[in-house]
Amino acid sequence: MSNTAKLTSGPFAPRATYSETYPLDAFYEQRGEPMPVIGRVEPAELPEPYRSLLVHENDMTPTLQKFHKDTIHIRVLARNIFENEYFREVVLLLNGTERPIEFGAIKIILDLFPEKAREEILDEKRPLGHILQEHQIPHFSRPHSFLTIASDNFINHALKLSGVHSLYGRRNTLVDPWDRPLAEIVEILPT
Repeated sequence: MSNTAKLTSGPFAPRATYSETYPLDAFYEQRGEPMPVIGRVEPAELPEPYRSLLVHENDMTPTLQKFHKDTIHIRVLARNIFENEYFREVVLLLNGTERPIEFGAIKIILDLFPEKAREEILDEKRPLGHILQEHQIPHFSRPHSFLTIASDNFINHALKLSGVHSLYGRRNTLVDPWDRPLAEIVEILPT
């Protein structure tokens, strides 16, 4: 794992109930910061290009790569491990320009991945979408809700924004062919 992000273990326990902001809310709680204002939006209400980038059942990594015409890597802002669950808060960056194109939080169930894929996940260089594709891990994307987010200082810093922005995102779950959740994700796109 890279040394730039803080590794913690402890208060990230599994949740019994669904949350539209989980696991992002767990990172805010751990930092002792209030969550940004987040609301729900219907897919048809999303303006373009956000509707095309969010309202689909594909992985975000190839969707963003195609849109931006560049490959992507990650920068981990924070991480946490609780038993077989690996949490990370990340920014996805374009390889060519280092421009941030997504901020998000993800919970990955490590023991559902082959050993080599787990090693790559914990290496923290490539997005999960790359790893799933490279290792040919069968999965399905199940977006649950679409979100509007009022950017706060933390998100602004991560996405290199200033002021308050109305951002859009989604709460997604990646499942395997047996409907087991591989990952739970909150994905937020910059303006």
